[in-house]
Amino acid sequence: MTPVPTDVMPRSLTALPPAQVEKLGEIDIPEAEDFVRQHHAEYPDLGPVEARLAEVHAEIAATGTYRHTAAELAFGARVAWRNSSRCIGRLYWRSLKVRDLREVSSPARVAAECVEHLRVATNKGKIRPVITVFAPAEPGVDAPRILNEQIVRYAAYRGPDGGVLGDARNLALTELALKRGWRPPATRGPFDVLPLMVSCKGHEPALVDIPADAVLEVPLSHPELPWLAALGVRWHAVPAISNMRLRIGGIDYPAAPFNGWYMGTEIGARNLADHDRYDLLPYLAKRMGLDMSSEATLWRDRALVELNRAVLHSFGEAGVTITDHHTESRRFLTHLEKEEAAGRKCPADWSWIVPPVSGGLTPVYHRYYDTDELLPNFFPTGGPAKGCPVSQ
Repeated sequence: MTPVPTDVMPRSLTALPPAQVEKLGEIDIPEAEDFVRQHHAEYPDLGPVEARLAEVHAEIAATGTYRHTAAELAFGARVAWRNSSRCIGRLYWRSLKVRDLREVSSPARVAAECVEHLRVATNKGKIRPVITVFAPAEPGVDAPRILNEQIVRYAAYRGPDGGVLGDARNLALTELALKRGWRPPATRGPFDVLPLMVSCKGHEPALVDIPADAVLEVPLSHPELPWLAALGVRWHAVPAISNMRLRIGGIDYPAAPFNGWYMGTEIGARNLADHDRYDLLPYLAKRMGLDMSSEATLWRDRALVELNRAVLHSFGEAGVTITDHHTESRRFLTHLEKEEAAGRKCPADWSWIVPPVSGGLTPVYHRYYDTDELLPNFFPTGGPAKGCPVSQ
């Protein structure tokens, strides 16, 4: 890939105002032009940019929108990952496998292809970064939407005492699935995989159970605490975010699930440790015999480290791709250096880039970052669980 000279960077690569971004199907022509120029600037072998710009203008004038070429779609999806300020794992953005399924809009087919996405990305444990791009939003045409935050989500059941069995983050999603006719296992557990829910105006909504053989899960064990394996704690291998909108050159793709691979702290320091998720630290601390009489004993910290050791140990034993936060922090700074050498900004949200364990021990902690929101990029689309999803 040819680095982009700073004097031929597109005129406007900052994100549109939120109100403008939300007008799905409406094409912002300057944004489309900027994207085409950026693509040609980074790939000079594509030929004169004026010819492609003329095609885009003619298509928008005739139809109100335009269609990305296969090369534009792949480039735009990869650059959207490159521009994702909350992601620490962008060093490998060029390796993203792009599945072009823009002809698919029916919820049933979208759900089926999400299952196939899992199979392709899982790759027998050697996790591949993958994005599957479904039908775009077009003037007068509704695009499909995936309601699940991730393709794989664990159910949450509220008990009569107010307690929660499962992943409390997914209470609203679980309630919606139940209302739509989902039948959970006869014996409900803390790691029941929710069905995929997909909607698209003009089509029957889909509620599809994900086949067990499509969900690779890793049971947790610990190298020095043999009792931990008996707890039955596990986590799925592919963090495929599925409710964010991909925006490329003024075109929105509301259904575009994508994944990298896990950093251990996402599972061990957030999913399994957060008070409003599985909240395992108090139980683990008791089993470890830690002094919990005061926060000053740092029992939470000690339990947290061992939980994260268990995650990394277990994924390693299972042969499933994962990375630790020290390694990934160094890789991110390598990515940042490469972007700066290419004359590009590398936006980063410090509060997301710094790991939730031993942040001050990692090199990403000790610096500031550009905060511009660049395009192409991913944006939240909302759903039962509101807000911008995390990779956990």
